[in-house]
Amino acid sequence: MNLAFWFRRIWQRHGPKRRLIIVESDTPPDPIPSRHVYLCRDDGENWSVAMRCPCGCGDSLELMLLKEIKPNWSLKTNDQQPPSLRPSIWRRTGCQSHFWLRNGHIHWC
Repeated sequence: MNLAFWFRRIWQRHGPKRRLIIVESDTPPDPIPSRHVYLCRDDGENWSVAMRCPCGCGDSLELMLLKEIKPNWSLKTNDQQPPSLRPSIWRRTGCQSHFWLRNGHIHWC
């Protein structure tokens, strides 16, 4: 692993926190800025969370919040805290990154 890889991991954990942006639509905007997390909601119901993969591959991730869809995630946030997601995000294809989004920071597994 090279120095740029380690710097990116340290920056993601200790740099500026990711900001939650609420979008009144069931689809996220395109393209997604790297340090933003979009909450897509329609008629007051949270549908999904979208963000760019933090590994640097540039892929967009859309994580479903609806309980009827598997897999699904739960979003924890309020006005004073940046977003957190449960469970961890583990990409089975592409870059195969595995990480947590906790309090606006990426924590690698």
